[in-house]
Amino acid sequence: MYQTLLTQLDNGIFTITINRPDKMNALNKDVINELGLAIDEVYNNADIKTVMITGAGEKAFVAGADISEFSALDKDGGAALARKGADRVFNRIENCPKPIVAAVNGFALGGGCELAMSCHFRVASEGAKFGQPEVNLGLIPGYGGTQRLTRLIGKGKSMELMMTGDMIGAEDAKALGLVNHVFPAAELIAKTGDILKKIQTKAPVAVAHVIALVNDAANCTPDGFNREISLFGNCFTTEDMKEGTSAFMEKRKPAFKGK
Repeated sequence: MYQTLLTQLDNGIFTITINRPDKMNALNKDVINELGLAIDEVYNNADIKTVMITGAGEKAFVAGADISEFSALDKDGGAALARKGADRVFNRIENCPKPIVAAVNGFALGGGCELAMSCHFRVASEGAKFGQPEVNLGLIPGYGGTQRLTRLIGKGKSMELMMTGDMIGAEDAKALGLVNHVFPAAELIAKTGDILKKIQTKAPVAVAHVIALVNDAANCTPDGFNREISLFGNCFTTEDMKEGTSAFMEKRKPAFKGK
């Protein structure tokens, strides 16, 4: 179905692999379009419970955007490119009610770092590298990088990384809070799958509410506390809440249905 992606659905986990290893999995128009279609699939397919995004090969998650597509763009064209990516892919990943985790297996630079940051959280292989080197091209991040990196690691360090264009390794990224876990490369996909399997045992409606509310907090939404109260109340109308509390009282594992 896809020319630039590989997809696989296994036990509720939908793995999206960006498959341009000869180009370090760089983002071009085709990848953005197909990622948009894959995210449509995530939203619309009830069999998909959680999502893992990773890159093909051993070198790169996504090593940036395809710079060859930039030369013909003017001001409006550049803004349109960024807007399309945000609307079709990056914002829809961030706001997806199903958990989407980035398994960063190598270079995550520029648009690749931005793709990873749009996911709900990130895990990385020991050799992964992160950076926003757009200033080297006379550019700035255009897929949400200035906003998401600052929210994830703070103002001072994000300023430094984006102004110098420096890369950081996986352990430094973990220390800064950019990634949650660092695994040996050979274990990355399996360990990420284990995390997703654990999440899939939890109540899907509650998980979706957590995603929405944590995004509110990250975005400094002024009404976040009141929205939490409202969604907490909504949980009491769900079958999952009745099942979860009954299972707790009966000392058994709950069987959630996402209702």
